[in-house]
Amino acid sequence: MANLLKVEIDGRLIEMPHGATVMDATNQLGIYVPYFCYHKKLSIAANCRMCLVEIEKAPKPLPACATPVTDGMKVKTHSPAAQKAQNGVMEFLLINHPLDCPICDQGGECQLQDLAVGYGTSNSRYTEEKRVVLRKELGPLVAAEEMSRCIQCTRCVRFGQEIAGIMELGMVNRGENAEIVSFVGRAVESELSGNMIDLCPVGALTSEPFRYKARTWELSRRKSVSPHDAFGANLIVQVKQSRVMRVLPLENEAINECWLSDRDRFSYDGLNSPDRLQRPLVRTPTGWEEVDWHDALHFVAAHFRNEDIGVLASPHATLEELYLAGKLGSADFRLRHTDFSADGTRAGIPWLGMSIPELEKLDRVLVIGSFLRKESPLIAARLRLAVKRGARVHMLHSVDDDWLMPLASRKIVPPSEIAGAIAGFRDALADGKNAAVLIGAWAEQHPQAAQIHAQAQALSFQLGFIGEAANSVGGYLAGLPTGGNLTDVLKKKHFIVLGAEPELDCADPQAAMAALGAATFVVQLSPWKTGLEYANAVLPIAPFSETTGTFVNIEGRAQSFHATVNPLGETRPGWKVLRVLGSLLGRRGVEFDTIEEVRGACLAGKDPKKLLSNEIGDVSGAASPRGGIERIADVPMYFADPLVRRSPPLQRTRESQPPRAWMNSRMLQRLGVAAGQPVLVKQGSGEARLMAALDDKLPDDCVRLSAAHPTTAKLGAMFGTVTLEKAVVREAA
Repeated sequence: MANLLKVEIDGRLIEMPHGATVMDATNQLGIYVPYFCYHKKLSIAANCRMCLVEIEKAPKPLPACATPVTDGMKVKTHSPAAQKAQNGVMEFLLINHPLDCPICDQGGECQLQDLAVGYGTSNSRYTEEKRVVLRKELGPLVAAEEMSRCIQCTRCVRFGQEIAGIMELGMVNRGENAEIVSFVGRAVESELSGNMIDLCPVGALTSEPFRYKARTWELSRRKSVSPHDAFGANLIVQVKQSRVMRVLPLENEAINECWLSDRDRFSYDGLNSPDRLQRPLVRTPTGWEEVDWHDALHFVAAHFRNEDIGVLASPHATLEELYLAGKLGSADFRLRHTDFSADGTRAGIPWLGMSIPELEKLDRVLVIGSFLRKESPLIAARLRLAVKRGARVHMLHSVDDDWLMPLASRKIVPPSEIAGAIAGFRDALADGKNAAVLIGAWAEQHPQAAQIHAQAQALSFQLGFIGEAANSVGGYLAGLPTGGNLTDVLKKKHFIVLGAEPELDCADPQAAMAALGAATFVVQLSPWKTGLEYANAVLPIAPFSETTGTFVNIEGRAQSFHATVNPLGETRPGWKVLRVLGSLLGRRGVEFDTIEEVRGACLAGKDPKKLLSNEIGDVSGAASPRGGIERIADVPMYFADPLVRRSPPLQRTRESQPPRAWMNSRMLQRLGVAAGQPVLVKQGSGEARLMAALDDKLPDDCVRLSAAHPTTAKLGAMFGTVTLEKAVVREAA
């Protein structure tokens, strides 16, 4: 490479590009320089001064993280002068640090603790009174109980500004009075806030749910994959005595880098929910009874034999479970979709259309119908970095949520006008060298999903789907749908519900619950006691932490994982339950002894990369519904699947507050209500009483009503028209 600079580090020569720092050079050579404030993913702050090194001809030691290399530079990282400077910085850092390592959650994995051994002294010369910094209330996820430990490295501040897109923490005051605080009266509410815990090099910011639960040396570490959104983040699941105690990111530059969303990080608390099912249940004339597996499986098989079975499979189920579910009957995993007219014209499996790192290289992006930060927080983070590098992102949606990034343009229209508005973005994308159109999960769930797809394809730019669940791609790869789409499945009289809660996970909960209520026989496969109102049997299957399986993320990457803890009680892996049921029912192609055999049969002759395609043929989808008040239904981030719905810390966040009926001021005026007053929402045969809320960015004749929440579960389809009226205020008894 031309114009490289020759630098000597501890007597070793290296060539570095212009703009590189001394820290970059030492990292490439594998030479360790101590630091606290430096982080490879964050901007340079140079405020801890721990990385001071000796540079020839410089009058004093300089910080390696903030000193650019120059041609001919000679650096000594461990010379007496450098070590004296580093030791001096360590002494200053420890002056006010509380001596509470024995009870600190960071003990055993603390950067300050580690470096104090090598760079600190055996005793302190400081005898004055230490300063005290009071605790900060940051919400249910991040604990800031011992802020006296903070060394003002500002990693948490820079993360919020640069990665999360929102400055929720900052430094106030100067000198010994400097401290990290949140804005007055505000908690930390970013969907990526848990990463601040990982970044903190001391024990100032810790995990609120994990606080005082275990010590790091007591924990076993096992690799896994996120079971939530379609991103496929890599995890380290930390276990103590067969119980998941903490989840951390497993660094993978090709996917999640070193970050995790809070949904991936804190959902594990739902694994130990009080309603975990540990033994099979069957309905008898006298009520629910616990039975052993032999009796439960034969009870189910006796009612299913020679019957046409419909399978409602969760898109969060493993690839192997979905494959076997397809062998048992008519199965579909697209539970929140409503338009299946593209099934006969789609060329392959819809996917992101590129690798995840390529998102940052785009310079023009149109995102259609996506609650981006809720659907895929780490894709939002990737696009945020692309914008910082000059990309222009355009939004087409029915809501104007804050994506925490500057948008080049936004077009907000009612749901019925989404498809028709796509063509207007052609010129906005045409001036880019690397343009893409990304279709969000909400647009995939739209009654005109096929038309949206076709219109997006007609723009003739790179096309991708963001996807909603861990196996949004894997479900297709498993061969689903089989025997028809979701509409056909719901016409059956015998059902298997695999890992889903239809009252919260289906596009039209009314229709789904009516079908299950009218069914002859229903078996629910779930880790939890759910479906008791409609099921005839409930079989306990293992969540992702207790089974082996595979998730295929939105870029078509198949990632297999193993169980991290033993199954709870008599819980069994879902694939084994489905395989035994298939054998009892005489189904062909279910004769497997190991999960590797199931995976091999599913992928036999299939190259996932060759099956991925976003091309679509001619479609004739449903006409746009017009007239009336249109519903805009988002899926709350922490109600998206059964596991997050059971996580206590996530349910205490602001995002998990009961949904409200959001509408603009003209709609409120028409109804004669003010924000904060109750309204009655009617849809189909159901109704919900909600508080009205003002959002003047919403289109006219539209109301935003969250789906997937118990408060709105009795309403009808996620899309369509609703009736609104002022609710009668109930008087206190």
